[in-house]
Amino acid sequence: MKSKLSELLNIDHPIIMAPMFLISNSKMVIEALQNGITAAIPALNYRTDADFRKAIEEIRRQTDKPFGVNLIVNKSNIKYKTQLETCIDTKVDFIITSLGSPREVITKCKPLGIKVFCDVVDTVYAQKVVDLGADALIAVTKEAGGHSGAQTAARLIPALKKKFDIPVIGAGGVSRKEDLNKLLQLGADGISVGTVFIASNESPVSPEYKQALVEYGAKDVVLSSNLSGSPLTVINTPYVQKIGTEAGFLTKLMHKNKKLKKFIKMFIAVKGMKSIEKAAFKSTYKTVWVAGPCIEHIHEIRPIKVIIKSLVE
Repeated sequence: MKSKLSELLNIDHPIIMAPMFLISNSKMVIEALQNGITAAIPALNYRTDADFRKAIEEIRRQTDKPFGVNLIVNKSNIKYKTQLETCIDTKVDFIITSLGSPREVITKCKPLGIKVFCDVVDTVYAQKVVDLGADALIAVTKEAGGHSGAQTAARLIPALKKKFDIPVIGAGGVSRKEDLNKLLQLGADGISVGTVFIASNESPVSPEYKQALVEYGAKDVVLSSNLSGSPLTVINTPYVQKIGTEAGFLTKLMHKNKKLKKFIKMFIAVKGMKSIEKAAFKSTYKTVWVAGPCIEHIHEIRPIKVIIKSLVE
């Protein structure tokens, strides 16, 4: 499967195993790289810079295939500066920027040959990152799991392709080959795939989380603004129903008070992510399981190698 993305990164298939907060680890990345696709890992999955560097070194020891790192580039990520320097020091192949301006990342990384892909949800923001020198756009669509966009893939991908010359990577709604083909037919130069890899043997989440991806369907996925401070797609478990999906008091206050916004946003993000982390790795009544609507077509837990094979053959 050749496309602009596979040529840009010199990979067999134009697929990125999406950087999944809390979930992506070096073991999953290595498995992806060894089976013809690429992968990105969130820098925030590591509590210390030493742990982050150790993970990159572990991947490099196992394979020389290209892989990337996801950086949260807004002010709520107090580790951003250190994480960026680590990416530069270790010469990762590409960086995916999220939730903020990629200006500094592009300025520092492009001269070194480190490619920068930027998450975008519309053509307005896409224009800004293209003007800054982004190497590719990741079209985060309404069908994406986790922090999703507002537009469908059928609308966003063709709009980006029409306006820009750099590669467009579709993100959201892919758990089988039919889904992948659909995005390629819309004009995507590559595909970012996340949720289906949570339901893999190598995924570190709890058996209950994996089984939920098999048992629930698209109708059970809801958009919640009551967890991380930003809209997040989660499975509508009894606990999610209990706490509700509307923005809480602190989130509403954050949007009203510009002076306190940075600190409130940081507090909400940390509090929400701790709740999601607890639910992801052990059985608890506070079940907050992040997932996209593509769980509709997840019917079993499989090795990553088998999942990739099902996407490309």
